[in-house]
Amino acid sequence: MTGLVLKLGPGERILINGAVIENGDRRTRLNIVSPHANILRLKDAIHPDDVTTPVRRVCYLAQLILAGDADPAEARKQLLVGIEQLSQVFLDRDSRNCLAEATAAVTERQYYHALKALRGLLPRESRLLATLDEPT
Repeated sequence: MTGLVLKLGPGERILINGAVIENGDRRTRLNIVSPHANILRLKDAIHPDDVTTPVRRVCYLAQLILAGDADPAEARKQLLVGIEQLSQVFLDRDSRNCLAEATAAVTERQYYHALKALRGLLPRESRLLATLDEPT
């Protein structure tokens, strides 16, 4: 994977290698050229109280690595196990693509890309859980 391009809105905050950075009054585009920089958009961050579903748990694990709050080696193993478990449930082609992208990103230690791919599963998970809650 090559560099990462972040487009930030006014006042948007990001976490880069543990430092919170806040954008100014105008839209900004940042090119991140360091291949293993840990980056997390704070607007995308999942609050610990919201980690209530399998996909959110796996996303949160990736987020902990990006925030520097988890041992990368151990969390990486757990992340790959979590992705494998999700692959037992999400069988459609689009979900499989998201999971394949996430696996490749984790393998390459590109945790931002892994999180981005995993977040693509959140709407599908919501729909699946909604169908479970529907009365029959």
